[in-house]
Amino acid sequence: MNNLPSSSRPRALRPTEIVTHLSGLPGWVLQGDGQEVAITRKFEFANFHEVMAFANGVAWIAHQLDHHPELILSYRSCAVTWQTHDAGGLTQLDFECAGRVNALLGASLAPQH
Repeated sequence: MNNLPSSSRPRALRPTEIVTHLSGLPGWVLQGDGQEVAITRKFEFANFHEVMAFANGVAWIAHQLDHHPELILSYRSCAVTWQTHDAGGLTQLDFECAGRVNALLGASLAPQH
């Protein structure tokens, strides 16, 4: 449970806000609904070393923003999922983190599913 005062906790975004934010994040898709809604993206790599370097970059972002994603790693891919459980949905922080993850690989990165 988050011990921040309610005024300091991020608020869940409205559906129209989610759609607006999502439109600016190439490759990210909605997953789930209601309080389980999340944004997710699968990144493909040439080998496991690249996957692990990317996962460590995501971990650094998570550490900097004190917001931690779900990561699913395999030999040539890493799926990243963001949601804010305490807010009961997606928040601005989820989209900020997703944008920073995209920036790890450059703005010209084509969407991958």
